[in-house]
Amino acid sequence: VIINCNLQRLDGPVRGNGKIIQELESVFRGSQWDVVKVIWGSAWDELLARDTSGILQRRMDEAVDGDYQMYSVYPGDQVRAHWVKDNPDLDRLMQSVSDEEIRSIRRGGHDHKKLFAAYDRAAKAKGKPVVILVKTIKGYGMGSEGEGQNVVHQKKTMNESERLSAARRFRIPLTDEEIKRADFYHPGADSEEIAYVQSRRRELGGFQPIRQVDCPSLPIPDISNFASALDGTERPVSTTMALVRMLAKLLRDKDVGPYIVPIVPDEARTFGMDGLFRQAGIYSPKGQRYRPVDADTLSPYKESQTGQILQEGICEAGGIASFMAAGTAYTHFGVPTIPFYVFYSMFGFQRVGDMIWAAGDSMCRGFMVGGTAGRTTLNGEGLQHQDGHSHVLANTVPNLCSYDPAFAYELATIVRDGMRRMYKEQEDVFYYLTVYNENYAQPPMPDGVEEGVLKGLYRFKASDESLTKSESVKIHLLGSGSIMQQVLLAQKDLEEHGIGADVWSVTSYNQLYRDAIDCETWNRKHPDETPRTPYVVRAFGDSSGTFIAVSDYMMVLPASVAKWVPGDLICLGTDGYGLSESREQLREHFGVDRNSIVEAVLRQI
Repeated sequence: VIINCNLQRLDGPVRGNGKIIQELESVFRGSQWDVVKVIWGSAWDELLARDTSGILQRRMDEAVDGDYQMYSVYPGDQVRAHWVKDNPDLDRLMQSVSDEEIRSIRRGGHDHKKLFAAYDRAAKAKGKPVVILVKTIKGYGMGSEGEGQNVVHQKKTMNESERLSAARRFRIPLTDEEIKRADFYHPGADSEEIAYVQSRRRELGGFQPIRQVDCPSLPIPDISNFASALDGTERPVSTTMALVRMLAKLLRDKDVGPYIVPIVPDEARTFGMDGLFRQAGIYSPKGQRYRPVDADTLSPYKESQTGQILQEGICEAGGIASFMAAGTAYTHFGVPTIPFYVFYSMFGFQRVGDMIWAAGDSMCRGFMVGGTAGRTTLNGEGLQHQDGHSHVLANTVPNLCSYDPAFAYELATIVRDGMRRMYKEQEDVFYYLTVYNENYAQPPMPDGVEEGVLKGLYRFKASDESLTKSESVKIHLLGSGSIMQQVLLAQKDLEEHGIGADVWSVTSYNQLYRDAIDCETWNRKHPDETPRTPYVVRAFGDSSGTFIAVSDYMMVLPASVAKWVPGDLICLGTDGYGLSESREQLREHFGVDRNSIVEAVLRQI
């Protein structure tokens, strides 16, 4: 590892009152690394050789980083005065160096001989990793207008005189006019340098960095892997448990099973994943050297050198790093691994959002699963766990497909199609799914809803046409996630008032929003073509009236599609911080329970 230490942050000293190189040295040596420090250029060697009493070394040790930054900026006479500090012995030692030499004396990182020596030593090291700590000057080569200055990071251009000065300093063989125009120097097509560079580029595969993917496609998993979810259950089951059952089946699938990579940062048992321990094992390079305390249970903790589960401890950063490694293995190694990274939804985007963006930017593939999702569904733990905004954040990552399924069959449909898109068609997308820990009976998959599940919206349950409805308003209830159960209860309550209401399942507001934006953008750029109609408009068709959207997330999520809803859209959501209470109390507090939905409808009527 090579660390460039120029002693500055973007606009000031890193450790003005300390020495960053010494801090880094202690960290690496404490971790059993070998450390090579490149501090000063060759011009100091003679002085250090004549320093028989060690006064120069002591002065170097006591000067802090803020001093060294100043030395790179101040004139030589001022540097000398500050450096000597009324020490006659040091003053005599420094007499052999002129003020100009003191001013221009190089740091080790700008001395090719010192750098060569450091790399040579590091390459010959045995038995330990090596770090080279290289001391440099920020803005080196920019002269008095930039070198070592706090403002160097904001300096974007050089004027003619500055370019001339830099070119002469580094002996760039261009004319003054060429330098003023900022021409590039080219040593000639037949030069030794160009021949070397071109040979290296040919060996590396070409003259442009191109992402070359040589990875086999995987078949779509057989529908039998998802049968339990598609057929429904009479016994109450959470969508989290439905996902774990799918994973268990997929791990046994001969075509895709070897490529499944379950990842969990912590609390696998909370997600019901402990049943996978015996089946797949937890990967450990050392295997298992102990008898686990739960060895006599049905789902003991099982570590193995051939385990498929990656358990990172309480570390979301480690979990998302494993996700990125597995999700990009298709391009790095030609292996289409399929990561399922299951984490507390509150601890995903909020803690490692920057790495999720990096995953999208690197065209990572796989499924991120926000478990124990929702602001009211995971009750009793207040702000720590209650997520009401991860889907809002998910919409900021352009190639991340995010879904909030209410039913197991929706989840199965999304996962199977996601595997088709990523591992058969090899699309550069990845997925975020939210699953819940609330148990309820899972209905079987109705006919003809697959397109709606994938695009984000479909009519789940029509209103009873025999009911007497208001002549002035038609009611549509939009539900998602576990709050769908409150919507269905509200529909029953409304029927007792003689009011019919259609229930729509919204699996993804984000997918609806993106599709609508894409359609509008295309229409604006193609005025002479037949306009495209957003799916949300086509799905609602000639429906009209009042639309009540309810979710366990912030109101801005359903409000994102308000423009394309053919009627008034009233959003009920969970804006604000969480509370430590029961589900019933939390849902009443935020206004997303059955009574709040009914009240919203009655007030509208």
